[in-house]
Amino acid sequence: MVSSSHEALHWVFQKDPALLTRAFQNVLRVPFPEPRDFAVLNTDVTEIEPVERRVDTLMRVETDEGAYLLVVEAQGKKDEEKRSSWPYYLSYLYAKYRVEPVLLVITQSSATARWAAQPIRRGLPGWDSLTVRPLVIGPDNVPVIASEREAERDVPLAVLSAMTHGRGPQAAAILEPLAFALRTVDGESAAVFGQLIESCLGDPRAKDLWRDLMSEIRYFFNNPVAEKVREEGRVEGRVEGREEGRAEDRSEITLEILEWRGIPVSGAVRERVLACTDLNQLKVWSQRAVHVTRAEDLFSEGRG
Repeated sequence: MVSSSHEALHWVFQKDPALLTRAFQNVLRVPFPEPRDFAVLNTDVTEIEPVERRVDTLMRVETDEGAYLLVVEAQGKKDEEKRSSWPYYLSYLYAKYRVEPVLLVITQSSATARWAAQPIRRGLPGWDSLTVRPLVIGPDNVPVIASEREAERDVPLAVLSAMTHGRGPQAAAILEPLAFALRTVDGESAAVFGQLIESCLGDPRAKDLWRDLMSEIRYFFNNPVAEKVREEGRVEGRVEGREEGRAEDRSEITLEILEWRGIPVSGAVRERVLACTDLNQLKVWSQRAVHVTRAEDLFSEGRG
């Protein structure tokens, strides 16, 4: 299973291969034919001993316009060795499969994204024998999805948003709505996405917040009444018979978000939040907690 941020950044595409083409079309603004079929291929690009080389994720995509090989590389930092290995990967894979290769680099770092996007040119000055132009997905071109409605509309893209921006100050605004959007997918996918996101969160407080959010999601999927409601397409997140436990979770999450953001929480605010049993009201407060500058502003009726 995925154990690191590096793995998660490319493994998410194996979970939902169609996310790749949506990323091309919606994030990179690169026209890519609508896929008919995906196949995950062996990532080994070792030609002969003694040097072993592996790409992170390799997929064959069948479209009406032909087949493509999508080479996905997760990049945590600048690595000049990649500027020699990436051209090798693409040349070798084309020779092996006779299918046009496309290199996609994904990173959480804006600086690494700018470095990776630079064309790799090999040959004479002014006359390139070989040019590699990586496509790059990073925090500067992946949208911040910070509303539950947006996250529910495209859960895999919201997961990619959380993974890409998980080390930045916007993490809290992304995590809370995404956690509850995960109720709209099956339990296995929710668990996989949850682990992918956790592996990409750099801030320990963000990890703690995410684990608390996921504990509520796990309760949702393990509760038979909740499962029945979800299967009927009425994912409300408020299942009869567990309101008290969910209210307690929401209260604690609201206070955690404020504390994580460094906003002082008075005894009166803490008492009012913990005493509330109205899930609708607690949901509003937890969403406000991402944006307010004072804890008391949670209760301001003029806020969204």
